[in-house]
Amino acid sequence: MPLVTFIVTFYNLPTAMLSQCLDSIMALSLRRAEREVILIDDGSEVSPLPQLDGYAADIVYVRQPNGGLSAARNRGIQMANGQYVQFVDADDYLIRSPYEHCLDIARYRHPDIIMFDQTDEADQKMQVNFNTSDMESGAEFLSGHNLHASACGYLFKRTIIGRLRFTPGICHEDEEFTPQLLLRAETVSSTDAEAYFYRHRPHSITTETDKRKVVKRLNDKLQVICRLNHIADTLPTTERIALGRRVAQLTMDFIYNVIVQTNNRHFLDRKLDELRRKGLFPLPDQEYTAKYKWFRRLTNSKTGLALLMKVLPMTARKQ
Repeated sequence: MPLVTFIVTFYNLPTAMLSQCLDSIMALSLRRAEREVILIDDGSEVSPLPQLDGYAADIVYVRQPNGGLSAARNRGIQMANGQYVQFVDADDYLIRSPYEHCLDIARYRHPDIIMFDQTDEADQKMQVNFNTSDMESGAEFLSGHNLHASACGYLFKRTIIGRLRFTPGICHEDEEFTPQLLLRAETVSSTDAEAYFYRHRPHSITTETDKRKVVKRLNDKLQVICRLNHIADTLPTTERIALGRRVAQLTMDFIYNVIVQTNNRHFLDRKLDELRRKGLFPLPDQEYTAKYKWFRRLTNSKTGLALLMKVLPMTARKQ
């Protein structure tokens, strides 16, 4: 059994990016028998296969009709044989030294999930020392910490995934997947190792400014929140409280994004009414973080909402 299955998803990208991604995996201290690299080509207009001769002995290449990121990852999960699974988007790559730290945690501590940091700084300083938390359950982690939304920030045991899959055809699929993954983990180890390089690209799904696509992103996120809230209602107390915190934080983020991405008070009021009908607004009276506490207070009044409508779009433009 390989130690890690790397599920690399590819769609209409320069092959130079894909090569950099694959090279970052091959550079790790894993012997060929310890790694499994599954490259899912999600129906690219031009297959990268002719450019991959140098990787033929090291990867499994699968080409399928275009179905989106969720479908590509689900195919990789179905095929994976490794003890651990790592998602890598083909335009990103792993950073060797910090990722080796994550592999050491897997080899010597054997947690269900290893959670690590990501960076978008190509010239980041070389990390020498890494802080690693004591192990705790996924529910304990969810109850006391914020999550990385991206599924690429987790190295996790294949056995814990069970029937959990990504929902095809939606944006924000990671935000639905990762909290459910955490709840399946008996042991989680978190490290500040910046082991994953995330590449910002213009006109990506998450940065597209076309009005229809913005509305789809927002509506998809609302549906994710509602599904997670429904799941929380079916869970035992500890897990329900843990997932409830995540639902509240995602709801806060949703309201923030409605304001920043539409700057439309009528649209905001409609979405707040939807949240209210589903029991998700006003936000729960909890002090999860200082940001959450103040955001909750402001959204509870017309004056506060008017202030947020004025300030947040200006603040977002400056970032």
